[in-house]
Amino acid sequence: MLPLSSIVARLLWAALLGSIVGIERNVRRRPAGMRTSLAICVGSALFTIVSVELARSTGDASTTRIASNIVQGIGFLGAGAILRDRGYVTGLTTAAAIFGIAAIGMAAGGGMFAVSGIACGLLLFALVALIYIENYLDLKPRYMLFRISTDTGTDLVSEIHRLFSEMDIALDNFQVSMAGAKNLIQFDADVSKRKQEKILIALTRPGVVTEMLPVERQHE
Repeated sequence: MLPLSSIVARLLWAALLGSIVGIERNVRRRPAGMRTSLAICVGSALFTIVSVELARSTGDASTTRIASNIVQGIGFLGAGAILRDRGYVTGLTTAAAIFGIAAIGMAAGGGMFAVSGIACGLLLFALVALIYIENYLDLKPRYMLFRISTDTGTDLVSEIHRLFSEMDIALDNFQVSMAGAKNLIQFDADVSKRKQEKILIALTRPGVVTEMLPVERQHE
């Protein structure tokens, strides 16, 4: 059996790595914060240690299935973090982070200190650094409903078509109607956060009210 000091060292290392990832989740106000991440990482490490020690003490290699079942259990936990909100799927990054934290915990429980530390660093890079790359390259469009109301004397139809054409954005379900004394223009479009900001700047003026709401894409 492993010395108690080695087991404690592995569990403490798993707790440290899980906490580091969890702090990032807390800072960004996402689910699976420090306590949850620590529990997942330490739990995975302990299951791995118990699995190996049972196999060693009993001579029954099938007890290593305890560790393999961590993957299935974490799958259920991660699935609970995924939600659909107004046509937009949220929680995928959190679910993936939970999966990664469990793997880091298993590596720590197996005594792979360097590997688990490198894996933690890579996970943090994905959670912290890649988001800036995504934003810089404008890689995350969202399907939005645009609702633009204008005074009766203001015609924005041609300007909207020109603006979205210049930005290479296709318009879906384009409608023009009257709402009391206002002209109402509605349409759907896939737009990234940066393009949303450009559209608001281009259309904001006295007498024009622009609303953008996330919606479910209608599949034919």
